[in-house]
Amino acid sequence: MENQPGADEKELKATRPLLFLLAAACAATVANLYYIQPLLSQVAADFGIPDAKAGIAATATQLGYALGLFFFVPLGDRTEQRGLIVKMTVLSGLFLLAVGFSPNLPVLLVVCCALGAATVVPQLIVPLTAHISAPQDRGGNIGTVMSGLLIGILLSRTLSGFLGEAFGWRFVFRLTAALMLGLAILLRALLPVSPARTREPYRKLLASLWPLFKTQPVLREAAVNGFLMFGAFSAFWTSLVFLLSTPVFGMGSREAGLFGLAGAGGALIAPAVGRLADRKGARFSVGIGVLLSFSSYLIFLLAGKTLAGLIAGVILLDLGNQSGQVSNQARIQALSDEMRSRINTVFMVSFFLGGAAGSSLSSLFWGWMGWNGVCLVGGGMMTLALIFHFVIYRVKSSPRAPEKQA
Repeated sequence: MENQPGADEKELKATRPLLFLLAAACAATVANLYYIQPLLSQVAADFGIPDAKAGIAATATQLGYALGLFFFVPLGDRTEQRGLIVKMTVLSGLFLLAVGFSPNLPVLLVVCCALGAATVVPQLIVPLTAHISAPQDRGGNIGTVMSGLLIGILLSRTLSGFLGEAFGWRFVFRLTAALMLGLAILLRALLPVSPARTREPYRKLLASLWPLFKTQPVLREAAVNGFLMFGAFSAFWTSLVFLLSTPVFGMGSREAGLFGLAGAGGALIAPAVGRLADRKGARFSVGIGVLLSFSSYLIFLLAGKTLAGLIAGVILLDLGNQSGQVSNQARIQALSDEMRSRINTVFMVSFFLGGAAGSSLSSLFWGWMGWNGVCLVGGGMMTLALIFHFVIYRVKSSPRAPEKQA
């Protein structure tokens, strides 16, 4: 039986200060997943292993995140959300500390996986944002929160690259562990109470995920699109530091992190993308994202060994990924009021399984074919995304047609 909204729940409103807090929390917590990427060459040197083998740490983090999405995010429908968000933030801080003290690669992989599983706070925040937003503002508000998400993804690489270059890769994780524990205290003090929306047992929450995927065409389409687009996104960012460390560029962790700044424009357009999705239909803006990301890989293939080509490609890749993710979130969060966390679970599990696949394949193909192999992985994923969006899942309805499908 579903809960009826209580008095406290009715008072929840998507005010600008609350949206800013939620966006900042997304930025700070999602960053945990990406600190490792510009530091992979340092990790490889520290443990005396090849770069491609060190790249497994990025894959382990994303696989852990997919597991956390599956097992923890559904709890957002049946648990008071402030408490759940604070607990997961504390766990993230503890696992960041464990990463910073990892003695060897096997231990690092285990704690990276655990860190990824604990870092699900952004995917608890997105359904909360949708829940407290008026329908006509939902896309724009999700875009505002997602702008924090992308800022965290991009600037985490800049931060870890600079700190890693100056103080070593372990310092990055020890420092951010302390920051995460401080954030948990702040969230406990400032976030409003958000009552549970269902009393369904946990096992039934998990059991409902596959039927959701089977019976909701919009969710299924968004999940496939997210898998491919984020796979291509992760393929590039996992392997960038390997390319920059070659004699062609002669750069290191700091420069790899700076590339995050080149894509920061994607975060700034997130609210605009959300408003576009509100006006013209979210599927329309997903298609724009697919085209932008595909174009980025054409640039990486043709001019990726030049600085100008890399920067141009990064800008398009991040704009495309942000357009796709914000628009897909707007589509799926309109499907059900009572199952938002579970719907988000299905989408984000697929999204980060794609990220793990992209990271793993790009590391593998880097070892085999160098940069051309990375372009083959990312470009191949974006080619599939084009086919699925414009051919397989092509709809004949107007882009303004309702997104909700039974």
